[in-house]
Amino acid sequence: MKHWMLVGLALLSACSKQEPPPEPIRPVLFVTVKAEQVQQLGRYAGNIEARYESTLGFRVGGRIARRLLDVGDEVQKDQLLAVLDPTDQQNQLRSRQGDLARVQAQWLNAQANARRQQELFDRGVGAQAALDMAVTNLKTAQASRDQAQAAVDQARDQLNYSELRADHAAVITRWQVEAGQVVTVGQQVVTLARPDIKEAVIDLPSELAERLTSGIQFAVAGQLDPSVKTIATLRELEPQADSATRTRRARLTLAETPAPFRLGTAISVTLTSAIEPRITLPATVLQNVDGQLQIWIVDPQSHTVSPRRVSLLSRDRGSVVLTAGVAVGERVVSAGVNSLKPGQQVKVDEESAQ
Repeated sequence: MKHWMLVGLALLSACSKQEPPPEPIRPVLFVTVKAEQVQQLGRYAGNIEARYESTLGFRVGGRIARRLLDVGDEVQKDQLLAVLDPTDQQNQLRSRQGDLARVQAQWLNAQANARRQQELFDRGVGAQAALDMAVTNLKTAQASRDQAQAAVDQARDQLNYSELRADHAAVITRWQVEAGQVVTVGQQVVTLARPDIKEAVIDLPSELAERLTSGIQFAVAGQLDPSVKTIATLRELEPQADSATRTRRARLTLAETPAPFRLGTAISVTLTSAIEPRITLPATVLQNVDGQLQIWIVDPQSHTVSPRRVSLLSRDRGSVVLTAGVAVGERVVSAGVNSLKPGQQVKVDEESAQ
């Protein structure tokens, strides 16, 4: 009986010394460390606009009789855009032409009288005083005729000014008046844009605008079709911020102008800046252990994990910037770090790599 009891105790002792079960293999997500050499400064909406625009107005006042074109129409140089009711200018021209006809008749009479007085004086039967008077009257009539001719030319110009014509090939981008409206001299009527030279226009926050440097890069892409893209450089920045939006308008020169970038096209402009290489990872990689920050490194050969302490430079919106403790190309666990143990085997899904 004692023998069997000793055997039972030995068996119980052997069972109590068995190895604990191995840690379960945990599936993990990971990120591959890459060096970031470009800092994202933001993305802003804008439009494609013409670099050169001109706003035209009539050189005389009056009531607009017709608008011949609409917004978006292309026009050629000297093409008629709008006309005023020409009644006033036509009446003025007829009045000036009547004045000219009257003074021309006076000039012809003065010319004939001066010629007659000269002939009488040459024959010795005319007085010098009469000749001098005739010459003076001729000069006065000549001056009056020249003045009347200038008035006719001016009235004819005023009639021509009742027609508004394009001063260059362009696209109509805006009408400020309607047919039937009375306009004054120089009042803005229509805005023309030259379609051959285009640029990107965006509004930037005042704080960002003040930090723009020569190293800032602008990537321009279409909002509806992001595959249509180009790069741009800063051409002009408004010196003062808008009082309502606290933004400053920036005008960008496009390196290339893709055909889909028509006037008015909505665009998205991304600002980036070259920086010293640094490592940015999701904030979920960090684990705080006794006040020390660490991450978990995945060994691609053994599929095990090991902790490593790191130094943090900054944290912002779900991401962290590290300065030490990790190298480019290493795999870092990005989810479930609190349930890992040193040397634990993990299952990595290559398709889940971030």
